[in-house]
Amino acid sequence: MTAAEQQQRRSGFDLGKLLAERASERYDLHTRHLNHQLPRMLRTIGFDKVYERAEGAYFWDDEGQDYLDMLAGFGVMGLGRHHPVVRKALHDVLDADLADLTRFDCQPLPGLLAERLLTHAPHLDRVFFGNSGTEAVETALKFARYATRKPRVLYCAHAFHGLTTGSLSVNGEDGFRKGFAPLLPDTPIEMGDLDALERELARGDVAGFVVEPIQGKGVHETPPGFLRAAQELLHRHKALLIADEVQTGLGRTGDFFAYGHEDGVEPDLVCVAKALSGGYVPVGATLGKDWIFRRVYSSMDRVLVHSASFGSNAQAMAAGLAVLAVMEDEEVVANARRTGELLRDRLAALVDRYELLHDVRGRGLMIGIEFGRPSSLGLRSRWAMLQAARKGLFAQMVVVPLLRRHRILTQVSGDHLEVIKLIPPLIIGEREVDRFVEAFTAVMDDAHDGGGLIWDFGRTLVKQAVAGR
Repeated sequence: MTAAEQQQRRSGFDLGKLLAERASERYDLHTRHLNHQLPRMLRTIGFDKVYERAEGAYFWDDEGQDYLDMLAGFGVMGLGRHHPVVRKALHDVLDADLADLTRFDCQPLPGLLAERLLTHAPHLDRVFFGNSGTEAVETALKFARYATRKPRVLYCAHAFHGLTTGSLSVNGEDGFRKGFAPLLPDTPIEMGDLDALERELARGDVAGFVVEPIQGKGVHETPPGFLRAAQELLHRHKALLIADEVQTGLGRTGDFFAYGHEDGVEPDLVCVAKALSGGYVPVGATLGKDWIFRRVYSSMDRVLVHSASFGSNAQAMAAGLAVLAVMEDEEVVANARRTGELLRDRLAALVDRYELLHDVRGRGLMIGIEFGRPSSLGLRSRWAMLQAARKGLFAQMVVVPLLRRHRILTQVSGDHLEVIKLIPPLIIGEREVDRFVEAFTAVMDDAHDGGGLIWDFGRTLVKQAVAGR
């Protein structure tokens, strides 16, 4: 018996046994020890399911029923769940017994992953690895401010860049910011407003402009030519363009990076995370130009001026390398573009059919479905009832039957928005498109039926919204 096996036997820890004994307490444990509002919310909308296992784009519950995942863990599961190549890479790296995180050596995996990532952004030179998307944004904010010696960062209204203090400073949603001031010096501008951008840059204190090429909240794409023009203005004023590709990157929009849809755009810093993890190990990365990194790490005295305790850990690096290999071998980006076009076209064809459905937009497998005020009198009165109670309730009314009746997981794209965002695993195909469109059509048929079950649930949501005020 090896020393490791002897140690295991002495420990007595058995994860399988622990889960078998306590898994039924999942919602009670969360209520007692974690965010107590999450189980309450899930029970309210009927999302308190018990998922037993997952594979690819599907979950299975404790009754053996399958659920189609059109959320992908808010974009984390780009390759779906438990991709065999990523899984094997993690087994391999654990079995290798590497001398990981010594802090005072240079292991090969971080350099290999950085080298592979940078092939997709050939105008950039270096990478910093952290543990999440918000850390990637924090890194970009720090690097931009230090490299330019300027304090202020611009961002777009309605943006989402994370929830730690720095990234919260460039968050365009007041609901997230409320109660956490003071934050970093910042200024929002409307997406596409080049005049506002130029006015702020003229003040001379702007370090950079952080922007999502497609905003997650509401799924709004930057106007054609905006990123290129913004880049020219920023560089003229010696400020940096920061592309937040945490959700849009790694193929989500049908190009490896979403900024690539516009010719000539070469951000100074690019933030990635989510799908790079393979769904297993938290990871974030900030890609940047050589001169920025050299200015931040300007001497040996500053070698640790910005670091992360678990950054560049072997498991995350192995997962990232496996993800990039799978994306190339299985042509994942092309699939996202092709399947996204099919899904978006089929949904867009329904706009003229349903008066409650106002718009379908997006790129690749990042699609927004927007609802709006209907024209017929009967539906208008029901719509007004929901809007008076709380904006966004109709979209939630659609999300709930998609899960409860059709076993499809989706969610709204932001608070107080009548928009559902679809960000499924990038591996889905025509079968999943068929299933979603058929289910969505059934829910829309019910919504346009004067006595539909969807409106019964709507009245329940109204009561809860009013009671919560």
